[in-house]
Amino acid sequence: MSDLIRSAIGIGIIVLFGFSGLYLRKKIFGLLHKIASRTSWKGDDLVISALKSPFVLWCILLGVYVAIVYVQIPSNISIIANKVLFSTLIISITAVIAKICVSFSTLYAEKLGTNTDIVRSVIYAMVFAIGLMFLFNALGISIAPLLTTLGIGGLAVALGLQDTLANLFSGLYITAAKQVRIGDYIKLDSGEEGYVVDISWRTTKIKPLHNNLILVPNFKLGEAIITNYYLPEKELAVKLEVGVHYDSDLERVEKVTVETAEELMQKINGAVAGFKPFIRYHTFDSSSINFTVFLRAKEFVDHYLITHEFIKELHKRYAQEDIVIPYPIRAINYSQEKVEV
Repeated sequence: MSDLIRSAIGIGIIVLFGFSGLYLRKKIFGLLHKIASRTSWKGDDLVISALKSPFVLWCILLGVYVAIVYVQIPSNISIIANKVLFSTLIISITAVIAKICVSFSTLYAEKLGTNTDIVRSVIYAMVFAIGLMFLFNALGISIAPLLTTLGIGGLAVALGLQDTLANLFSGLYITAAKQVRIGDYIKLDSGEEGYVVDISWRTTKIKPLHNNLILVPNFKLGEAIITNYYLPEKELAVKLEVGVHYDSDLERVEKVTVETAEELMQKINGAVAGFKPFIRYHTFDSSSINFTVFLRAKEFVDHYLITHEFIKELHKRYAQEDIVIPYPIRAINYSQEKVEV
């Protein structure tokens, strides 16, 4: 049999295995998806999805191997081809394992609210590092000199990448501590505030209410004083400062203010309907007696609407009840100061 015919048969074998892989993938994984759909556990779907992608590649690799054996190419070329096939197979299997590990970690992290990009990146790096070491060992490449070289070179790299490594480890600490989670609304002592979108290996992404993106280096976030408005729970107090005239009946002011607040809490979105508002007087100011009204919001952003509506309603109610909110004024008490006119 001529070399041309053998080559044609070899190509035909590869094509046959490729199309067979497409057919088998449709049938086998279709059946597996039906079986997985009957279970409530999401893990089987993740495993099936990870195995489905490289299935045709594995069939083609098997076809190439069969073709090499059938065609009987020269031994030196056959050795190289087999190493390429083996390397491709190991890398693809490593990619599948990495995808499965990341999928399971994501599934678990979503339940805890700690699903971040940095965790996925670390898992990918660890799995591929293990896969490459296995591949080098299988190919007869000594790992010990490589590790020694990497150790010496790693020290130099670590010195040159101190900021990068500081961001990486800070990001890992922030994620593990769970004091800042994806979706939390936070405010830094430097003034930046917004929802945490992602924690990557270098920066934490914060999306403020005006819909831009703030990138904060992880090590700066680790050193910052942070107010997390979602911990220990999302509900929070809404405090509003109010002042009334010195001639006001304070008992009546308290009654009217609390009634207005209670009505508002029942009808406005974002207010905690079961909360009982109250006030506390605290200051004899220069032109008014000041007090704080305590309301409650379901989460931080709700306090804007609650404050807005309460100010309108209280201003209207005070006007109806003839309760005066004084302008800032300065007055001289002539009798007290003994001033002669």
